Amino acid sequence: MASKLQPIRGTHDLLPEACRAHARVEQACLRVAARYGYGEIRTPILEVTPVFSRSLGDATDVVQKEMYTFDDRGGESVTMRPENTASVARAVLSNGLLDQVPLKLHYAGPMFRYERPQKGRYRQFHQIGVELFGVPEPAGDIEIIAMGADVLGELGLLDNVRLEINTLGDTESREAYRVALVAFLQARRDQLSDESEERLERNPMRVLDSKSEADKAVVADAPSIFDHLTDEARAFFDAVLAGLDALGIAYEVNPRIVRGLDYYCHTAFEFITTELGAQGTVIGGGRYDGLMQQMGGPALPGVGWAGGIERLSMMAGAGEEAARPIALVPVGETAEQRALVLARELRGQGFAIDLGYRGNLKRRMQRANKAQASHALILGDDELERGVVILRDLDSGEQTELSIDRVSEGLPRRA
Repeated sequence: MASKLQPIRGTHDLLPEACRAHARVEQACLRVAARYGYGEIRTPILEVTPVFSRSLGDATDVVQKEMYTFDDRGGESVTMRPENTASVARAVLSNGLLDQVPLKLHYAGPMFRYERPQKGRYRQFHQIGVELFGVPEPAGDIEIIAMGADVLGELGLLDNVRLEINTLGDTESREAYRVALVAFLQARRDQLSDESEERLERNPMRVLDSKSEADKAVVADAPSIFDHLTDEARAFFDAVLAGLDALGIAYEVNPRIVRGLDYYCHTAFEFITTELGAQGTVIGGGRYDGLMQQMGGPALPGVGWAGGIERLSMMAGAGEEAARPIALVPVGETAEQRALVLARELRGQGFAIDLGYRGNLKRRMQRANKAQASHALILGDDELERGVVILRDLDSGEQTELSIDRVSEGLPRRA
């Protein structure tokens, strides 16, 4: 009978198979990050609210509509992190790591946003991510994108995604483009969705990535940032594309990829799949050279990406099955005690051992089958007297005797 107590809407329990799928994504990121010399960082789930309101901007949908924010018992406003770049940047500042640049960090963990749940998206969701601080050159962008491609390759997904990339230009480029874009959109204001009409006032660049079909029709003829790039911004983007070409990383230039905050600049990119519906981005990132200053620190360039673990694990699956255990089946009180010791010894040697808690031989063998054990070790009074255990292959039914003092030598290391 199902309990009336259920997870909060937009959250979900991770059962063993889902945990294995999540772990597979996290381990892929861990392996790739280690090859690139990135160290792991873990930031608190709770941060003081200004960490996000200052970094994400009061005008963004995340801050206005999606953050879980409340006053703690001390009266301080705190927020459950909706993303981790701001938290990592805060950690760099508060731990005095500025003198260690270039600073290379990666992370994995839960994030929280109050938004409409959909396929692969939850209100409590999990991300992997990488951040590179202190590298203003295009080489930093190239390395970060290559890491994303390598993680996807590690998961066997690189052929199932496409890389879309754009430039947001430098400050001068963006200011000129913003003027042209706002003028274009203002002239077509009555054709925009309500959401985009609201964004036009506070965050006009976000209109470009609206999912509304009406908005898409409007922005199809919108001016391009490529008509407003400075020579320096164009050279930076060309260098990034040349680096990707040199690495053999395929891409499509998409001028509609934007970031709505002023501290984002130059490269913006997304790895996109068509396997998960309309919301197909599995890894997204870019350059954010103005973030540290926005948070009250010194000017420090940064570039990074984050990937949704739920979405990646849905595509990659759990991978290799967990090792099938070996069932230890004692028969009789004396054998029970000896089995406790033997189970501990074998687990200490790296074997997966399933030891039942009660029942006769028949019931314990039923449990062994339910646990999908590959073999059973049967130990009764007769076997104890002779100093042996019976090893039964549960797939073939074949069995043999092993010396109780040298059991491990006759056991399969993995079934």
